[in-house]
Amino acid sequence: MNEIKQKISTNSRITYFKQKGDPYIFATGLGLVVSLAMVAFIFIIILTKGLGFFWPRNVHLFTLKSGNQLLGEIWDKDTRYQQLPDGKEIKIKELKLKIGNRDIYGLDFKWIDLPEISRDTQPPFATVIERMEYGNFYGFIRAVHLGEQVVDSSEEAIFHAARQAKKKSRELEAIIAQLEKAIHDLTEPLSVLDRQLSLLEISPDKDTPAGQKKLHQLRKQIDSLEMAISDEYSRLENELAQRYAEREGLYLVMETADGHTKNILLKDIVRFYQPNRMSRWQKAAHYAAKLWEFVSANPREANTEGGVFPAIFGTVLMVILMSIAVVPFGVMAAIYLHEYAPQGKIVRLIRLSVNNLAGVPSIVYGVFGLGFFIYMVGGSIDQLFFSNKLPEPTFGTGGILWASLTLALLTLPVVVVATEEGIMAVPRANKEGALALGATKWQMIRKIVIPNAMPGILTGLILAISRGAGEVAPLMITGVVKLAPSLPIDGTFPFLHLDRKFMHLGFHIYDVGFQSPNVEAAKPMVYMTALLLILIVVVLNVLAIYLRNRLRKKYKMGAF
Repeated sequence: MNEIKQKISTNSRITYFKQKGDPYIFATGLGLVVSLAMVAFIFIIILTKGLGFFWPRNVHLFTLKSGNQLLGEIWDKDTRYQQLPDGKEIKIKELKLKIGNRDIYGLDFKWIDLPEISRDTQPPFATVIERMEYGNFYGFIRAVHLGEQVVDSSEEAIFHAARQAKKKSRELEAIIAQLEKAIHDLTEPLSVLDRQLSLLEISPDKDTPAGQKKLHQLRKQIDSLEMAISDEYSRLENELAQRYAEREGLYLVMETADGHTKNILLKDIVRFYQPNRMSRWQKAAHYAAKLWEFVSANPREANTEGGVFPAIFGTVLMVILMSIAVVPFGVMAAIYLHEYAPQGKIVRLIRLSVNNLAGVPSIVYGVFGLGFFIYMVGGSIDQLFFSNKLPEPTFGTGGILWASLTLALLTLPVVVVATEEGIMAVPRANKEGALALGATKWQMIRKIVIPNAMPGILTGLILAISRGAGEVAPLMITGVVKLAPSLPIDGTFPFLHLDRKFMHLGFHIYDVGFQSPNVEAAKPMVYMTALLLILIVVVLNVLAIYLRNRLRKKYKMGAF
């Protein structure tokens, strides 16, 4: 009997425990903890793998038992198992050395077994050179050529002379850039006339009297313009040739650890440093300079080196254009569905379709954007307004405008649903009170519904930004490119060039991580770009959340 009573009591406690909901509270809390732990784990991996990329590591000179010498940075350590002839396995520790000098060795990294190393030193004058091509060069500066002057004395003097030579090279590059720009500006009108002449020569109207007259006028203008600029053009060309020759005389004579000698032009050097002689503060300054270069400079070396500023600019501008396009249409659609459309089966079907659109694969939107926006709309714009440039397309090809509109279409269901939820949260009494005071329906919507639903609208915008900023598949066929030579915004009229192609951080991650010719060396760049993309999305979301909370507080206070 006591056992039966005890069992009944235990069952009662279990039933009460379930009815109280404690298991479900525990399960939901556990799910939240696991989700946050996964996010934190991913973020920590990105931070640890990416932030250490720019820190200047010491350069090691390893002398192997075979007599060979290797110079480079230690990037990783591992243990491998080797099977002996008798069947036993032994553990061998090895390290991954970044040896650079890709133009000499054909690779960037080399694994070395620790038992094969007989000596490990850190030469103070071991130099790391960051180049425009072929990655880093590791070696020793043996001489500095400054035209007719050659410095090949002590290592300290050579390094000082190399710094002075690099400063002179930067000044020379600035002069060359000014001369090239002057030549471009001088010949630009001539290029325009040449293009007009070429288009007219392939035009069907060239054989008409008017066409012949226009051809004669263009040729006459070209001849007179060539005569007018010939003297100045010759002077600039001669001066530019002199500067080019002077640039070829500025170079460093480098020697690798195994005795190879190579001349490196200073124009091909981004920076050089000797990490084994640098203090902590000098390394920190170097780290800050590299970090600034990453966010402010253009990419180089197949996007595996340099900065990602064009990708940052393209990502932010695309998100802004997408937001400008999606919010008005999403709000208007939600207002019509909730306030104007007669509620019935058709409206319920439309709502169901809008919800289902949120689950359509993004690549489908990309194909639609290619067919509708680029080929149909863009092609029609070219026929109407840019027929003189055909067959070269202006808007009939991928660009930031069409990519933004495609992503606006992709995120439209999210904005519609969130806006309609915000409209439903507006108290009915407020709307009826406005109508009772004589306001029209549109006045009631404009003065009561939209302001009070603004937090919901901004919630939809936040969700749209979060999804749109990270999408890559639709962009690959609507305008994103590996390298964009010109930004969509510049100082040339009309200043905002929506027809231009652009770079994007998400596509940059894909390109560097999977399409790079040297994926192993590009891994840290992938992590840094991913971290930057996360930070941009967080900043945009925080700004939208801040505005939403301010509006929510404003209209909550206004209700009293």
